[in-house]
Amino acid sequence: MPDPDTFLTVAISSRALFNLDASDAIFRNDGLEAYRRYQIDRENERLEPGDGFHFVKKLLNINRLIGKRRVDVILLSRNSADTGLRVFNSISAHRLDIVRAAFSSGESPYRYAAAFGCDLFLSTEPDDVRQALQNDIAAANLLSSRKTGNTSQSLRIAFDGDAVLFSDQADRIFHEKGIEAFVESESRAADQPLEGGPFKSFLMGLHRLQGEFADTDCPIRTALVTARGAPAHERVIKTLRAWDIRLDESLFLGGRDKAAFLRAYDADVFFDDQTANCQSGARHTAIGHVPHGVRNE
Repeated sequence: MPDPDTFLTVAISSRALFNLDASDAIFRNDGLEAYRRYQIDRENERLEPGDGFHFVKKLLNINRLIGKRRVDVILLSRNSADTGLRVFNSISAHRLDIVRAAFSSGESPYRYAAAFGCDLFLSTEPDDVRQALQNDIAAANLLSSRKTGNTSQSLRIAFDGDAVLFSDQADRIFHEKGIEAFVESESRAADQPLEGGPFKSFLMGLHRLQGEFADTDCPIRTALVTARGAPAHERVIKTLRAWDIRLDESLFLGGRDKAAFLRAYDADVFFDDQTANCQSGARHTAIGHVPHGVRNE
């Protein structure tokens, strides 16, 4: 069981936490034994940050600000413990407070996310992410980005709505019947809360963390960045109200491209189910692709 004092537990793969491109090239070109030797020979050489590093560092900084271990970060790695020692040494060198790990020696480590009570699993292995989502764990495939987030200590997280925070029930109508049917359906159902999507529990954990701070000095900001516009916005607002969850910012873009708005928001990471949005947003922030819902079937 998770520690009851922990409000949020996040699992991350070693390749999402650190840049292991050189090591991976050795594995692909020369095989497992060459990879093993390469890692052991360099186990005291610090690995450079990967696409999820700054997000994790800011999450862990929340513990320091609160003075309690409210956030737990778990390392889930396809390495063996032998080859993974370099990863743990790099965690120590970067002063990341990560003490728990699972090394699965080539097999998918996603199955340990539930055992650790994880609210989120971040990886660069799409198959691991899909399996986690199929087992009701919020998960995202971290994509290479030219920007790793804002340089302040504040953590800014942006979410798409349908198929991420919410189920894809409304998105299916749009996909199958078009925009007019979608708007009509959402207008009729404005008072009916949407079902939760894969990231609802993660958002709830963030909301609990925000409650540890005064509104004026909270280091966590959350934003909804959705293609919805009026009148389809009403159902979203009432859904969040029914969940008793607040978002700091809500952007209803009515189909506009999201990239410029992610840059204006200065997001550390953005979670979206649509590949096109992810590719566009990667110019401005770290991206977590959520392969869930009708658009990923």
